[in-house]
Amino acid sequence: METGSSEGLTTAIKDAQIEGHLILNEIFFSIQGESSFSGRPCVFVRLTGCDLRCTWCDTPYAFHEGKKQSVRSILNAVKKYTCKLIEITGGEPLLHKNTPMLAKRLLEAGYTVLIETSGSQDISVLDRKVIKIVDVKCPGSGESHRNLLQNLAHLAPWDELKFVIADEADYRWAREFCAKELQGFDQTIIFSPVFGRLPNQKLAEWILKDGLDVKMQLQMHKYIWDPNCRGV
Repeated sequence: METGSSEGLTTAIKDAQIEGHLILNEIFFSIQGESSFSGRPCVFVRLTGCDLRCTWCDTPYAFHEGKKQSVRSILNAVKKYTCKLIEITGGEPLLHKNTPMLAKRLLEAGYTVLIETSGSQDISVLDRKVIKIVDVKCPGSGESHRNLLQNLAHLAPWDELKFVIADEADYRWAREFCAKELQGFDQTIIFSPVFGRLPNQKLAEWILKDGLDVKMQLQMHKYIWDPNCRGV
């Protein structure tokens, strides 16, 4: 399905959720390239649609491409892989009202479930056992005004916050955000450079200079495969 417009996609998502379906972009088996689970084999369920347009987005094909699928059919597709780690991603998976249902069914089937979200949608709709990897958008993304700060109150200890950093201004902004908003938080905090834009060494030097208690992350999959590859 190619909706051709954001309005068409919104209608398709709404129609799908009424029927107990989601709009699925792709399912693939790969190495987890991000988060504290980096390096582990993982099954990815990528849903279609995103309400943000980050300047550095690397999956614009997920904005519109997809097919309507039932929760059951997605579960059956996932079962083909001998892997118990699943990530629901996008696009923005929480645009789909049936994503919490999919996550719950996966948990009930014995999977460890990660969800990658932009941080602009309410995460409280998810089962607490879902491991939420929540972006905090820096100004360089062009979408920092969309951060839903209420989500911070709904983080479980095993959830993670991720800052994608494009330049030194983003780094300073993220550093100040952590100092102001995240004092006393126990969650893993990830700083990740925009691939091909901010040199890895620069970000490492800034973190070390300031003595920040954060985890620096590189997108491992982009170093294993061509960074423009899909389905890896």
